[in-house]
Amino acid sequence: MEKKKVIVFGATGNLGASIAVHLQENGYQVIAVGHRKSDNGFFASKGIPYYSVDIENPQDFDKLPQSDIYAVAHFASTLPSRYAFDARELFETITIGTLHVLEYMRKIGCKKIIFPQTPSDMAKYHNCGKVIPEDAVRHFPLTGDHAIYTIAKNAAVDLIEHYHAQFGFSRFVLRFFTIYQYHPNPYHYADFKRRMMPYRMLMDRASKGLPIEIWGNCKKAKEMVYIKDFIRLVKLCVDSDLEGGIYNVGNGWQVTLEEQILGIIEVFSPKDHKSQVTYCPDKPDPLENAFDISKITNELGYKPEYSYLDQLRDFKKEMELEPFAQLWGKGTDYLEND
Repeated sequence: MEKKKVIVFGATGNLGASIAVHLQENGYQVIAVGHRKSDNGFFASKGIPYYSVDIENPQDFDKLPQSDIYAVAHFASTLPSRYAFDARELFETITIGTLHVLEYMRKIGCKKIIFPQTPSDMAKYHNCGKVIPEDAVRHFPLTGDHAIYTIAKNAAVDLIEHYHAQFGFSRFVLRFFTIYQYHPNPYHYADFKRRMMPYRMLMDRASKGLPIEIWGNCKKAKEMVYIKDFIRLVKLCVDSDLEGGIYNVGNGWQVTLEEQILGIIEVFSPKDHKSQVTYCPDKPDPLENAFDISKITNELGYKPEYSYLDQLRDFKKEMELEPFAQLWGKGTDYLEND
């Protein structure tokens, strides 16, 4: 039987690459689409055709198949955490780019989309001991590096809801915090400045047996979803016959700051030279958050397979194997930026 075809936009990115490979390996014929001119032959090695498309340019979609597409996983956009801040680029790639993707889908008769939403649309529920709901009224932060990003994301979600109501699209809008995975580049942008991601900094210190401080209330906990669970969830969305909606992505459990750091030390520190921990309760508290995930469990049948320690062990293995090196390069390629 001929496999159903799924287009993954943003296929050269952190999430898109893993999504494309997973769907290809699990019953779908994937078409990978990225902004990069070349994927260095990575997708061809997986039996996946690759197209270079600028989603800000509607004419670029003419390169793509014009029929027989079952679903679209749209993970293409600029991220404030990966690039220097550019308000126009955020709006163009996220909102206008999504409009172009939706119009392409409408024209070719594809009516299923999976789309990532920022948790900043529920920012008033963060760090206050409340469980973040799934279907409360969305809003956006008025300041900070995620303000315009969230405005653009909300507008994209509104466009998707319009195409659902007007044209009968099914839509699976996935709201999530960081999806933890190994990428050779350990840096991101936070508050408009480039810096090493905190968990990568902790892994680096632990691997060298250096001392680590645990700040603030170490019992505060947050969602920590692993990439190999997340891509399983995306497949469940592609598989589903439901109309969909907005779904929170979590595990049903959270990890405290103390558990995060002690786990990193257990997995990454040399056995004969473990990092020593100092508790600093007078320092600022860590972030905390917890999602209501009833919809992904009840409607999609999602259950995480990776415990927190399983995540760390697999992360370390991926760091050693570098399975996406052909696409992203290796960790050593980013040392010059240190």
